Amino acid sequence: MTPADGPDTQAVRDTYDRIAEHFSSTREYPWPEVERFLDGRSGDVGLDVGCGNGRHTELLAERCDRAVGLDVSRGILREASARAAEREFSCALGQADAARLPVKSDAIDLAVYVATLPHLPSRERRVASLDELARALDADGRALVSAWSTAHDRFEEDEGFDTTVEWTLPGGETVDRFYHIYDPEEFRADVAASGLALVEFELSSGNCYAVVRPA
Repeated sequence: MTPADGPDTQAVRDTYDRIAEHFSSTREYPWPEVERFLDGRSGDVGLDVGCGNGRHTELLAERCDRAVGLDVSRGILREASARAAEREFSCALGQADAARLPVKSDAIDLAVYVATLPHLPSRERRVASLDELARALDADGRALVSAWSTAHDRFEEDEGFDTTVEWTLPGGETVDRFYHIYDPEEFRADVAASGLALVEFELSSGNCYAVVRPA
């Protein structure tokens, strides 16, 4: 698999390499929205873009003949590998930039791309990542895409904006993480600007969720 590159990617990679172990320890359980999306779905190949510690890759491994987890951070991927070994599920893991997926076209039946899109620091790269997801999906494939949104109680803004959110490590050290906080219409617009077509949309727990297919 092709390693991630580029200055934007490097900044995100360095951040998550630094916090990987502690971050993983706080991410034990899959999101209910992901469980609902995957309920009743299956396929030959499942893809988890921005797989983190593999909690959603594990769900894909239960439903697909082959599961692939991609993340920009090697530290995070080590956590995912440890989880797969501990829980005895099979998956392929690789380091990759979400805007340059090392996946063949039309190869993916089922995908999740959650809590990762907002870390890409420009609209161009965010839409490019959605285009890459569209390219990777089979014509009948489906994916769930999520993004933190202005609908969350912690935000007062009505329009999308860039910000940093601190991660506090044991001992009190803080690490800034970049986020683009989407407003719901902006999120829908970025999906529409990509090679994806919107199948379903909802706001849940302060996040935008879109079930998508190739346009």
